[in-house]
Amino acid sequence: MCIDTHSHLYGEEFATDIEEVLERARDAGIGKIFLPNINAASIEPMLSLAGKHPGFLYPMIGLHPEDLGDNWREVLAAMEQRLKEPGHPYIGVGEVGLDYYWDRSQYAEQQEALAIQVEWAYRYHLPLMIHCRSAQRELVEVLKAQIRKLATPEDPPLRGVFHCFSGSEEQARELLTFEGFKLGIGGVVTFKNCRLPEVLRKAVPLQRLVLETDAPYLAPVPYRGKRNESAYVTAVAKKLSAIYGVEVAQVYEITGKNALETFPRAL
Repeated sequence: MCIDTHSHLYGEEFATDIEEVLERARDAGIGKIFLPNINAASIEPMLSLAGKHPGFLYPMIGLHPEDLGDNWREVLAAMEQRLKEPGHPYIGVGEVGLDYYWDRSQYAEQQEALAIQVEWAYRYHLPLMIHCRSAQRELVEVLKAQIRKLATPEDPPLRGVFHCFSGSEEQARELLTFEGFKLGIGGVVTFKNCRLPEVLRKAVPLQRLVLETDAPYLAPVPYRGKRNESAYVTAVAKKLSAIYGVEVAQVYEITGKNALETFPRAL
């Protein structure tokens, strides 16, 4: 099954034609789409959209590092209340992480917020959808510290996806030491002069990857510069088939299996 593990289809970028976008995804063979949350305001639009398409759209809950704001502790407390509700719909904790690319003013706060949401992953037995930009050293430190603090011998490994991976061979190998995690690969892998294909070929087996779009952002070639959408994940799969020398159908099968192993509530 072809799965887009990361798409923000509830955003206002899709307000006028979301049903057409979803129909194109189905026509392209996409079987499931995962919807990471961003902030408090995006929860209800995301739940509304997912509720109209059960078995196709699957929501997560989490606070993006660039959306902390001054009241981030209150926002996190309210989000956790939703996770305490019996029968909640969330398949994972995300989109969470660290981002120091533009702004380091909340350097410590981002790490504290991430640590809290990693704790949710343990408490509610959910995988993580992790965003990391210009922050891998700090990310690894937070994850290792929380694993040491929270993991018990009975616990399975912490699970999740390192979303939108585009780093070096060394960075890939470091992230893959977290055995329950996959790397999310999107449109960047198709960009001209991108070194990611070589990194994947050398350092990352297909069994450690999942497909994603990050729609509406980072559209792959030949759609670069346009609004991204879930149907375009097929272009990412075609690129991976060339990198690994396998049929596109095999890319769908392996990455789909990886996604459902990581997010079993989407089964």
